[in-house]
Amino acid sequence: MSLLIKNPAQKDICGTCGTRYASPKTTTDGCLICLDDRQYVSDNGQVWCSYQELAENRSIRFTQLEDNLYVLQPVPNFAIGQQAYLVISPSGNVLWDCIPFLDEPAVALIRSLGGLQAIAISHPHYYSLMVEWSTVFDCPVYLNGLDEEWVMHSSYQLKFWEGNRKLLWDDMQLIHTGGHFQGSAVLYLPHHGKRGSLLTADTIYVARDRKSVSFMYSYPNLIPLPKDTIEQIYERVKELQYETIRGAFDGQVIATNAKEALRRSVQRYLSIFKP
Repeated sequence: MSLLIKNPAQKDICGTCGTRYASPKTTTDGCLICLDDRQYVSDNGQVWCSYQELAENRSIRFTQLEDNLYVLQPVPNFAIGQQAYLVISPSGNVLWDCIPFLDEPAVALIRSLGGLQAIAISHPHYYSLMVEWSTVFDCPVYLNGLDEEWVMHSSYQLKFWEGNRKLLWDDMQLIHTGGHFQGSAVLYLPHHGKRGSLLTADTIYVARDRKSVSFMYSYPNLIPLPKDTIEQIYERVKELQYETIRGAFDGQVIATNAKEALRRSVQRYLSIFKP
């Protein structure tokens, strides 16, 4: 593991959100991401973990969702428990969001599938071990510049983008929506799935019924977004053509007619604001 992760015995990973910091921490140090209104400190107080501790009994489960799309999940789960997506594309693969674990079998499998040309992150809750992943695969990490203040581990590989869109390659795009965080973004994949896919993480949150979506400033603390922000999110994605929406957690998928599901969900939200 030391070949992949620098200082694996150093306690620098937040046990609640999974973010790795650049320096070792003690119990008197608080995680700035968890102290924010959108997150929380665990019932046991602030806990810091080392990568060595995490690696003692973990692996990464790969599940192929489509010919050109895989989902990665640490097993057993840790911290927030989000998934990452490995997007296979002719001109280079993208890792969408990041997980707080990486091991040799995962590296070997990803390299066998063409490696990574880039990592792209939806929002700061999923920064996790992005620097370690980018170092191992020697690729940039694309982050929206509005969220730069939340970076706890800097690297020359971090590339901050601005504006409403960032064009990647093979027609893939990062779309800045705002909402959950100022820089929250989604990844548009026009050539994945039957008629295009949207990877939305927590920005456009797939509901339990898998027929609708939600929009929140904080999910664990149940803080809603205002009307104008929901309208902005919808405005930024409404012209995109896609059939499927995939969220950040297991089972979060609207497999068909997702664009219409999003439109209906926005209408339902906005009706609450009517006098």
